[in-house]
Amino acid sequence: MKTIFVLVLVIVLASSLKSTFRQTPQKLQTELQKSNYGKALLHLLELHSMAGGAVSELVDAIEELDNDLIDGLQLLEFNFQQRTNQHNALVVQLNQQMNDAQIDISRSEDVIENLLIPRREQLENRIANLEEYQEINRKNYDEEVLIREQEHEAFEAQIAELIDATVAVDDALALLQTLSNPSLAQVKKFQNSLKKIEQSIKPRSKMAPFLKALLTLASNQNFSDQGIIGQIVNALNEFRNAIVDSINDQTLVEANAVEEYEERLDQLDHEFAEFQRQINAVNVDLTATNNKIDQVTEFLNQRVADLKQYEAELQLENDNYADETQIYNDTKNEFTREQQITEQALALVQSVDFSHIQV
Repeated sequence: MKTIFVLVLVIVLASSLKSTFRQTPQKLQTELQKSNYGKALLHLLELHSMAGGAVSELVDAIEELDNDLIDGLQLLEFNFQQRTNQHNALVVQLNQQMNDAQIDISRSEDVIENLLIPRREQLENRIANLEEYQEINRKNYDEEVLIREQEHEAFEAQIAELIDATVAVDDALALLQTLSNPSLAQVKKFQNSLKKIEQSIKPRSKMAPFLKALLTLASNQNFSDQGIIGQIVNALNEFRNAIVDSINDQTLVEANAVEEYEERLDQLDHEFAEFQRQINAVNVDLTATNNKIDQVTEFLNQRVADLKQYEAELQLENDNYADETQIYNDTKNEFTREQQITEQALALVQSVDFSHIQV
């Protein structure tokens, strides 16, 4: 117990004298007497000397303390080196994670901006064009229906006129068969029939030339002349045949027009259905593209959050390591200072003749 107490005092003494370590024992004693710790140490050393205490005990105690300080400093260095290795490994890991996150962010933004969004715009434009084609298709369909209705109405009107002309011609032929010595009234009736035929034929009709020739022949004729009547009958029959041929021709034209009309409507319906099929297919692709945009955006947001987390973790690690480095440096300095004082105290004990120390 006494040895430990003496050792403490020696350390205090050494701390007080670290600047005068290499001074002579006389000057060192003078310096020790300037402080209470030095006086106490001198007094204790005098008692130790008077009691015949072995200096070797003090030397052994100081050397043991010096070894403990050395071991403590080595342990401090080892633990800090382990912490430094851990810090460096974590910094490398976090930097790699940050780099990976930045790569993922850059790639995701590139995919969204330069691939998916242009693809979506392309698909949307394609759908808009197809819908415009459908609109034009329905407009053409309605126009075809309207034109066909107008053509059919014109056909029916033309056929009605030709039928009326046929009836009029039949009436004229029937009247001519009764004419042998026609009365004035009969001639007037026949002329009225010709006028009726004339009224039933439009001026631009193919029947107009026949009608004109017939009227010329019938004008101012003497119906008692059977030759004249025969010529008029022949002209009327020829005229009637032309009317029938015209009816047949226009009926055939109408039938062909109806067939072409129905084929045209079928074609338009087929085109409309094809446009709709393409719209449905593009919509499937558009839905898939939108889903992909959502997925990549979600991944992008996650990687942005990851990057912020890694940056925060790196900052926290750097701050903690800086604090621990400061603690390490302060502790190391304290260990070093104590070791130097211990070594100075050891040199002092080994060089001073304690038997000549007086308080």
